Amino acid sequence: MPYLGAAYLWVKAAHLIFVIFLMAGLFMLPRFFVYHQETVPGSPEDAKWIERESKLLRIILNPSLILVWLFGLMLMVEIGAWHFGWFHLKFLLVFALSGYHGWMSGYAKKLARGERPLRDKQLRLLNEVPGIAVALIVILVIVKPF
Repeated sequence: MPYLGAAYLWVKAAHLIFVIFLMAGLFMLPRFFVYHQETVPGSPEDAKWIERESKLLRIILNPSLILVWLFGLMLMVEIGAWHFGWFHLKFLLVFALSGYHGWMSGYAKKLARGERPLRDKQLRLLNEVPGIAVALIVILVIVKPF
């Protein structure tokens, strides 16, 4: 028996809205890292990138991730998604994207400390991770191949 009732479509819409916000942030932050990494640690430009990254995480990424999970879990329970094969892979990909978010939060802290552990090319490649993941997630949700 559905528990969301008439709110189901509102919850689904909210989930999708916050997925879009999350993905926008996941695309932006690694690009910020590429530019930030080119600055001299401790410089005024470095401080501006630290502030930009912090605001993106605090205002967009962190709240969006929390709300995506909240609304997503509500939808999962509503439709009994755990019983569908496609959902298991989708859940794994969402979990991986959440880990990617955590890694990026940690990398922002390293940049703020003046550390530059990755090369620009590595950061540019890591920028492709959310695009590939979201393409697979959309296919799983829409096509439901298994």
